[in-house]
Amino acid sequence: MRKWILLLVVMMVFTSGGAYAGNPDAIVGDWYTAEASSVVQVYKCGEQYCGRITWLKNPRNEQGGDKLDIKNPDEKLKSRRILGLEILRGFAYKDEYSWEGGSIYDPKNGKTYSCKMRLEGSELKVRGYVGFSLLGRTTVWTKKT
Repeated sequence: MRKWILLLVVMMVFTSGGAYAGNPDAIVGDWYTAEASSVVQVYKCGEQYCGRITWLKNPRNEQGGDKLDIKNPDEKLKSRRILGLEILRGFAYKDEYSWEGGSIYDPKNGKTYSCKMRLEGSELKVRGYVGFSLLGRTTVWTKKT
């Protein structure tokens, strides 16, 4: 009888460990950016994670046309619409709450930064940086329900 109890306890320990393991797809979905001025859809792109802008609070420019990627340093890309623009690329699941190795494009200034993300409950902490992550800025995105 003791052997059965011991076996049951061991099985419970090994099978319950998966319940606490992280979910690599936990960031997949729609996220309001810090100012709630846009929504970014995070999705799986191959074995990595990417994200595109799917909603803008103000999708039109001053002339009434679509907002375009006018700050992009590449002349050929300045005519891209902001709505639908992929701004997150190349993120790999690191551990149960973080994704790293990616980049984030900021259409407000036309610059691309190294980036990492950390999930804390219904908040996604998105840290863009140059060089070292200490030299950067974190914004908090909220899961759209």
